[in-house]
Amino acid sequence: MVSFRFPFSLTPPPSNASPRHFSVAIAASAAALSIAGAAIAISQNPDSSLARTALDCLVSNRGRFFPVWGSLSLSGNSSPVAEPRTGASFPSVIRDSQRLLGIGLRRKAVLGLKNIDVYAFGVYADDNDVNKFLSEKYRDVSATELKGNDKLKEDLMECDVGMTIRLQIVYGRLSIRSVRSAFEESVGSRLHKFGGSDTKELLQRFTAQFKDEYKLPKGSIIDLSRERGYVLRTTIDGKEAGCIQSKLLCRSILDLYIGDEPFDRKAKEDVEVSLASLMGK
Repeated sequence: MVSFRFPFSLTPPPSNASPRHFSVAIAASAAALSIAGAAIAISQNPDSSLARTALDCLVSNRGRFFPVWGSLSLSGNSSPVAEPRTGASFPSVIRDSQRLLGIGLRRKAVLGLKNIDVYAFGVYADDNDVNKFLSEKYRDVSATELKGNDKLKEDLMECDVGMTIRLQIVYGRLSIRSVRSAFEESVGSRLHKFGGSDTKELLQRFTAQFKDEYKLPKGSIIDLSRERGYVLRTTIDGKEAGCIQSKLLCRSILDLYIGDEPFDRKAKEDVEVSLASLMGK
């Protein structure tokens, strides 16, 4: 996993984080409804050990959760989805037609001893674009075969599908300089991986968008959106920070979250299952 470094010492806040469980299931299932209720309780009170214990118990008996999109597509529910460890809430739909496929958490080890929660993230894809670019190609492939299908993952990152990675800051002492430094390392490594050594200018153009004037209190939102024509648009709390036309940059950003070495492997797995549901499997 790519490291996420910060150029200052961090004093981690108290944490009662429990093992991660995805908090949405099919609405028609009574067990799934119980799970959703527990997740809502956690989102309202992230420190509630009772709610977390209930959720852990339900999951241990329920088995694997259904993905976010499976829940939305069957029930028509458009309620926000909470990342269970932090309570960070993500809309089920953004930009009119981009659907939430999975949520995850970016963590950072402090002094090699303790992990802190840096930001929660949601992965979105435009359902119309998915149907246009991917559904026909994988029409005869079952949902079981699609899960973990490396070719599907590659096609999603390579095709001109509208996508957004939404970051929600959960660590209250994070600075824009820290974010800039972290992207220099993580995005820089992916640019080098996919584009070779001559990518420094592109990396500088991207990181230069994160200017010192931006403040990032807890709850701040950073959207990294791939728009038609492989344009990466960056917004911070709804304000546009910049846009760059680059297929390589778009691919490098997406690879951090759904590539071979993602920040949160469980989130990547949820995206894969949800994508199959989005394609009508």
